[in-house]
Amino acid sequence: MSLTAEQKSEVIEKFATKQGDTGSAEVQVAVITARLKYLQEHFAANKKDHHSRRGLLKLVGRRRSLLDYLKRKDVQGYRKLIAELGLRK
Repeated sequence: MSLTAEQKSEVIEKFATKQGDTGSAEVQVAVITARLKYLQEHFAANKKDHHSRRGLLKLVGRRRSLLDYLKRKDVQGYRKLIAELGLRK
């Protein structure tokens, strides 16, 4: 099971830049981060689930690409986002 629609809408509301914003880089990174946190809990209980681990690695790569894009386009927004999400860079 992944994020519920309720959890996803909460994340979208928190990081949306305007009303109805679901596709901005900030929102996409926040949703992917929420999914990654869920998958971390899943792997704590299911250590041998290698098929889902591949999906996790793809999500990490997609988040990295979006963060790189955001860093190129809006450095202040990038710094604010990683501070709110608690990411290292």
